[in-house]
Amino acid sequence: MNSVIKLLGFALLAVSFNGHASDLAKEKRWAEQVVDSIMDGEAVMLDDGNSEFLGIYTAAAEDKGRAVIVMHGTGIHPDWQQVIQPLRVGLTEHDWHTLAIQMPILHNEAEYIEYAPLYDEVAPRIEAAIKYLKDNGAKSIVLVGHSQGASMPAYSLSKNSHDVTGFVAIGMGVYAEDERMNPINALVKISIPVLDLFGSEDLEAVMSSIDERAAAAKKAGNTDYTQVKVPGANHMFDGKSDALVEAVAAWLEKLPAM
Repeated sequence: MNSVIKLLGFALLAVSFNGHASDLAKEKRWAEQVVDSIMDGEAVMLDDGNSEFLGIYTAAAEDKGRAVIVMHGTGIHPDWQQVIQPLRVGLTEHDWHTLAIQMPILHNEAEYIEYAPLYDEVAPRIEAAIKYLKDNGAKSIVLVGHSQGASMPAYSLSKNSHDVTGFVAIGMGVYAEDERMNPINALVKISIPVLDLFGSEDLEAVMSSIDERAAAAKKAGNTDYTQVKVPGANHMFDGKSDALVEAVAAWLEKLPAM
């Protein structure tokens, strides 16, 4: 594990002056905290063509050639105890390999709107994750994101299908400050199967846009768009992790086999 941290440190130093919007020093600090504490899965280094970033790969109970890429929300890391860690571990029990990846992040005091430029850094990270999974035998890959970690891949999918078979958006709200950050703009361009999952006690930005998100998918002609509400769940699914995993796994099982 220490060798992984050292490699990450060298990589971040090498690109610290190349104009990246993501706070690479913060990514390094997260990695130093996360890597040695991983209980399930293994740390892997992924390369998006400009820099290396952390991923956590966890093998499925049974290899069926399918995997999910798990993407966290604002400012955190790929082993966050709420939502992300339960998904990346829990879905392996349903025979899905998981690869949780570090998303672009900013300093702790950053305003939400400041994340807008980072949306353009997401596609290369998704592609790097897809390459890793395919190199390890995955034939069917699904994107799974939470909060801003759902809005980011939604924007990316509106530009590039990424050769994935589905997209799970968890707690995806609508923020209209920047067109990249508004998933309504993305949903009207996404044709692959989509699960729009949220809690009954989710954030206002999520709950108030339920009908608008569905209308956007309908405008796209996406007949494989589904909304699911988890009763009693808040935005972080506190106390509802099992229900979250089961809801995602149930939808994934309905996807066509590759």
